[in-house]
Amino acid sequence: MALFRSVACFLFLLCSSFVGAANGMHGRVGVEDEEEESRRVADGASGAGRAWPGYLYTRAVGRCTPQFWSSGSEPWPNIIPQEAAVSKVFGSRSIDRYGPRLTVLEATMRTDDNGDSSAFAKLVKQGSAALLNAYARRGFPFDSWEVKALLLEALVSEEAAAVQAERFEQANESCI
Repeated sequence: MALFRSVACFLFLLCSSFVGAANGMHGRVGVEDEEEESRRVADGASGAGRAWPGYLYTRAVGRCTPQFWSSGSEPWPNIIPQEAAVSKVFGSRSIDRYGPRLTVLEATMRTDDNGDSSAFAKLVKQGSAALLNAYARRGFPFDSWEVKALLLEALVSEEAAAVQAERFEQANESCI
């Protein structure tokens, strides 16, 4: 199915480039300004309408990052089901900060971990990925019990949460 979509997309882009070239060669009157405007709107550029059809944006995702674990690219370790609550996995002290319903999958999918006031969001996101890596990756710098203990210890203050989240993020990013 993915191959079919790729081929269809390629054919569409190929055909649209031929149609655009043919329209430009025959000098259609009054259409050029309209096409130029549609190209500017389509690719988001203010003056470079020649960038049609636009850019394809992809983000590289490592094998140990929260984005990787939330994508479903690899099965999760059996010891942590995706629907397990963060409070069950990390302990009852995490309920005060994250509530009883936040799952580990939802924690890895969080997008509110950017900014100054999001140290605790980043901590649970990176900590959840670090715990999955501790179970699934040989040579990961933290054991599972360490990840759990360090996350709970970091809940005492926003500064401690930010520091520990950064450590987890470095371990997750450097993991192979």
